[in-house]
Amino acid sequence: MTEIKEFARAFVRSPLHTAALLPSFPPLCRQAIAPLPDSGEPVVVDLGAGTGSVTEEVQTRLQGRGRHIAVEFDPRMAAVLQKRFPDVEVVCADAHRAVEDLLAAGVRADLSVSGLPWLVTSPRERTIFPLLARLAAPHGAVTQLAHAWIRFFPAARQVQRNLEASFEEVVVTRTVWLNAPPAVVYVARRPRGGYRR
Repeated sequence: MTEIKEFARAFVRSPLHTAALLPSFPPLCRQAIAPLPDSGEPVVVDLGAGTGSVTEEVQTRLQGRGRHIAVEFDPRMAAVLQKRFPDVEVVCADAHRAVEDLLAAGVRADLSVSGLPWLVTSPRERTIFPLLARLAAPHGAVTQLAHAWIRFFPAARQVQRNLEASFEEVVVTRTVWLNAPPAVVYVARRPRGGYRR
């Protein structure tokens, strides 16, 4: 319950920096991490991790394998995240800066899961997707959570166009009704030529 309260407080404090009033429910989180490899030592970057809804599902799937980096802008939520998941590398920073630092360190992500708000994904000149395309491993994927009921708003359409500008393949999952509000996941693969490393 502490996680839900902290998440709601963060939304009230800064609705432009927090994507939703409530954390994502487990069925949506599982859909968002579906591309995560079941074997090997995958690298997962969890952007806009909040208080750890997606983080928990990633940890369940990894079972101690690979590397899990969770990025959260809000210091209070990052503290909750670190307390809940001491084995996860929690980075309290702006998502753009965190991804730039990962790129500089030579990290390649098998899966980047984004729960980031429109402020970071919609503006064409500031969208994070070109950075995530560069971060993606050769067979990696990027997933973006989105509320189903706003999918056809202009800003939401721009999110999809931004993904399509950075990736050759972008698909939208079926609506996950067991979430409040119902949501979808954009799944992007195969970074376009200019973004491949």
